[in-house]
Amino acid sequence: MIIAIIASVIRALWLVGEVLHQRGQQVNFFKNLDRNSGRLWDVANAIEPIGMILGFTRIGRIQTGSRLIEWAGLAFLIFGIIIRWTAIRDLGRYFTSTVRIKDNHRLIRTGMYEHLRHPAYTGALVAHLGLGMAFANWYSIALSSIPYFVAATYRIHVEEQVLVAEFGEEYLDYARSTKRLIPKVY
Repeated sequence: MIIAIIASVIRALWLVGEVLHQRGQQVNFFKNLDRNSGRLWDVANAIEPIGMILGFTRIGRIQTGSRLIEWAGLAFLIFGIIIRWTAIRDLGRYFTSTVRIKDNHRLIRTGMYEHLRHPAYTGALVAHLGLGMAFANWYSIALSSIPYFVAATYRIHVEEQVLVAEFGEEYLDYARSTKRLIPKVY
């Protein structure tokens, strides 16, 4: 149970860090093109605690190899957060919590964005999967990962349409040379 508690504290700190980062942004944007993808992310944020609560009740507990799954989950959680925050740092002032084109926006193709078009989502998905695994619980895994996968898939679709509209051939060239979420795979 201690690993689940540690994972919950890390998740809470991660959430607070993201909220503070978003509030600290000076957002001068040309267009807000989110198409409610942020709301879908908010729904995933609302669903995840249900999985955590079920994890603490041990309903749906994975019986075989649970200790290994818990430790792997904690590692995934931390690794995913590191990936996400590195991607956010690489994107710099162009990172926002909604799909937007900022004034003087440019396409970032350095750092993690040299290899992936959406590394911040890769990090988030790995971290959320890890959080569910840290409970070694089927419900926790499902409710911590599936809603975010749905939200990220939709957000990526929206973002890529906006980026093609804004950058045209430059973005299409970038898309041909990189993968969305997993290097050399997808």
